[in-house]
Amino acid sequence: MSTLANQLVVAEREEVSRGIRLLLAQPLITERADPAGFDIVRRRKEPLAKWFDYTCGWSLVVEPRRGYARLAKVRSSADGSRPARRLRSGRAPFDRRRYVLLCVTAAELLAVPVTTIGLLADRVVQATAADPALPPFDTAGRAERMAFADVLKLLESYGVLTALDGATESFVESADAKVLYRVDATLLMRLAAAPIGASRLSVPSAEGPLRFEELLSGLVRERRYGGGSITDDAGESPAVSEAQRNLWLRHSVLRRLFDDPVVYRDDLTDDERAYLASPTGRQILRRSVEQAGFVLEERTEGFLLVDPDFLATDAKFPDDSSTAKVAALLLLEQIQDLPGGATPEQLVEIGSRLLRKFPRWAKAYQSADGAERLADDAVSVLRDFGLAHHVGDRTLLRPAAFRYRLTGATSTTEDGAGDSADPAAAVTAEEVAP
Repeated sequence: MSTLANQLVVAEREEVSRGIRLLLAQPLITERADPAGFDIVRRRKEPLAKWFDYTCGWSLVVEPRRGYARLAKVRSSADGSRPARRLRSGRAPFDRRRYVLLCVTAAELLAVPVTTIGLLADRVVQATAADPALPPFDTAGRAERMAFADVLKLLESYGVLTALDGATESFVESADAKVLYRVDATLLMRLAAAPIGASRLSVPSAEGPLRFEELLSGLVRERRYGGGSITDDAGESPAVSEAQRNLWLRHSVLRRLFDDPVVYRDDLTDDERAYLASPTGRQILRRSVEQAGFVLEERTEGFLLVDPDFLATDAKFPDDSSTAKVAALLLLEQIQDLPGGATPEQLVEIGSRLLRKFPRWAKAYQSADGAERLADDAVSVLRDFGLAHHVGDRTLLRPAAFRYRLTGATSTTEDGAGDSADPAAAVTAEEVAP
């Protein structure tokens, strides 16, 4: 093979690797938001689609003319660690109200290629009024308008809505705001990654809350595996072929490995652990990791993928960009000194000490219940990154937590010198070499 041919092969391999990690971090890539990333995915769409289908059983759709690439990442169980977030200061996660408005708004947008914010709000008002299971939407309230604006801003960030005239934020101040949108209904329909449409699982509204977990599981049930998993909800094995069984084992293990911060052996089923221990499973695992450009860390406790280029990292830890993440690192060190784990009361006391030590830090938590909220948010961060879990009413660290070591924390002097409202000034840390 000539030198030029070798260079082309290497270039393709590197671009496919980069495309995999970009899509893992951002399953929806648009030409408008990330032209360089979209160009890589567009040019390497065939090998990328084959890799995701073989490795994880996920489908990749690339629309060059419409300017987007959508990776449909399906999980076999619900995961609340990656909520939709408000695109304002703080990036708070969506609450129930905003999710409801998101679903209703998306349904109403399918019928109109162009609309105004006022007309769209009216359609949502009518839709919620016609459905007894939904709370009514009233644009007279500022909180309601703010929730609606958060939904529209999220859809704008996805490229579903494009503001042709006016700004969405103006609706928060006045229900009479004038904003004109163009709607990309095709992209809107691509947002849902569930293999089963929600309309196919409809039940009487009175039964919805009682059967919520059943309905949620039904949305992600994949027929290609003969029912979606090796065992059903009752723990019994459905009728599946050996080929379907092996396919499910490969996809279930690799989905978690490429999508979760860390995978512990204790969290895998006996069949999944046996698959990873088999020659075929190990070969597929190592080849897939290499093709994606990760470094595999394998320990007695489990597996972790490291991206040297940080392309696949949609959230970082340690990270001084949020108060909760800084508090999580400080909390981590405190829990390490409690062999039996931390009780809720101990966590609140730790939160109180942190707020007293840094009085100008974590201003959003300087309230009567601030210590409890700070502890809860910090523990949520640790759990989302696979660094802690609950055993009974106690919070215990998991093995991956010992990768991190606190190297310093800024203390407040009487005149405030050395302290800052910026969380970055409160703590520094390092990752312990594996």
